[in-house]
This record gives sequence, C-alpha cells and structure tokens, in this order.
Amino acid sequence: MDKETKFMITCLLFAAICSSVSSDEWKATVVKSIDALVTSCVVVPCSFSHTGGNLPSSRLRAMWHDKGKTPDTKGNNIFHSDATLIKDNFKGRTKMLGELSQNNCTLEITEIRNHDNGPFCFRVELVKSEGNEPTKDMFSFVEDCVELNMITEPAEPTLIQPMAATQGEPYTVICSVMHTCPTHVPTLTWNWKTEGIIVYHRLIHSGNWETQSILTFIPEETDDNRELTCTAAFNEKKTSSSKLTLSVKHIENYNHIIIPAVVGIGTALLFGIPCIFMAKKYKNRIAELQNQEGF
Repeated sequence: MDKETKFMITCLLFAAICSSVSSDEWKATVVKSIDALVTSCVVVPCSFSHTGGNLPSSRLRAMWHDKGKTPDTKGNNIFHSDATLIKDNFKGRTKMLGELSQNNCTLEITEIRNHDNGPFCFRVELVKSEGNEPTKDMFSFVEDCVELNMITEPAEPTLIQPMAATQGEPYTVICSVMHTCPTHVPTLTWNWKTEGIIVYHRLIHSGNWETQSILTFIPEETDDNRELTCTAAFNEKKTSSSKLTLSVKHIENYNHIIIPAVVGIGTALLFGIPCIFMAKKYKNRIAELQNQEGF
C-alpha cells in the first residue's frame, strides 16, 4: 500500500471519527417552537450531551444566543454564564433552571416582550478548572434552536361539568388552563366559597403545562341559574375567565304534607285510644246492670 493510499485512509478514518463525535456526542434536544404570553414567562425545556464525560457545572459554560449571530459577543446573547455578556434588554430576565452537570440546559425567560421571538440557540463550552479559560471543546447547537410564538392575550380556561346539579348532593366542576411557565403557574380562582378546592399541575408535552382547579360543593335550591365563574391570572398581570350557568335539579319537599298528617295521626292516637277503652268499659257496665235487672 503506497503512502498516498495510506494517507487517504487515515483522513477518511479521522473524518468518520469527527463525524461520530459531532453527531453522536454533541447533541441537544430543544423544542422547535413554544408559545410565550407577553408579560408572563416561558420555560424552554432543553437537554444536551458533550464530549467531556462527567464534568461538574464549574467546568461547563453555557449560553443562549441569537441564531446566526456570534456567541461570546454582548449584543448576541440572551443568556450567558458571564452576566456581562448578556444583551441589555435581556438582563435580569433569563436564567438557567437545570444543572449543567446533569446535561440540563432548560432556560427561563421572564417578563416576555413582544419582540422576544428568537430563534435562540444553545451553546456549551468546556472550560479549564483554573480561571474559567475555555478549551477547544465547544459546540453551538444551531440546528436545534427554539422560536417563541408571541401570544398577546391569554387562553380562556376550560370548564368541565356534569349535565346538571342536584339539590343537596355533591357537585364537581373542573377549571383548567394551558400555559408554558411552570415556574410561575397561573392562579385559578372561583366566584364561590374557597372550601372544597383542589389544584393540580401537570406536564402535557414539549413544555406545555396544564393547571387544574377542581371545585366541589353542595348546591342549594337558591343556586339554580346562578353563574359560576373561573378566572385565570397569569403572572399577576393578565387575566381571562370562563363562566357557566348552574342548573340545579329541585328535590320535592313533602314536609308540608307529611308533618300535618303525622300530627293528625298522633293526635288521633293520643285521644282516640283512651276513648275506645272508655267506650268499651261503659258498654260492659251497661251489660252488668241489665243482667242484674233480669234477676
């Protein structure tokens, strides 16, 4: 095998190794797009892998930057481990929620503004333990960026109820709302008594969450045709609400018939039974007198 052939084989092997490192070891999983409510916040789920093995967070430097822009430049980063390199209009509004040592690059953006649409890409750099000096191991995941869909008005809550309520029997209504900010979940309130309310939070998919408020109460006759309202407050700045009209099935009350009847029967028994005994005694006495006269 001549030197030229050996060199070509070596180059191909090196390219294959580099390709394997790039595609198999430097990876990021980021949602492609996610809704973001203006004035509220958004949490972008993100995970990644790198070539450095198990490293502490102090050996990893993270940043989120505008797609197509050069990282490590102040005007291009919405988040950076070095706070001085964050864009002025994002300072104090972005935070990494996950531990870099656990390959978690989840990002929170608060006080969403209508121009925060992105797309934004994650970048990680492996640094030396001394002086935080970068090494040559770094990667920008420009093929896995996120774009924020600006939402100016919040979604209305969804109300789920049985067909009709029955007077005096437990009745349950569920209010739920979707959101993308699990760190500042929407607050759900009712125009009702605060007892008997249970709240749940759950992840639906890809950074979309649901908050549920379950109200259980015992309706009275006076609640028929009453409006029941559920209001969602997002980051204490924007609200939306949904309402329904209660239909309460009335249970007939027969007390006005039963009570007088019972009283009447009781009175009859109270006075009737002694009278029967007295009449029987009187009849027996008359029989005795008639017998005496016959003798």
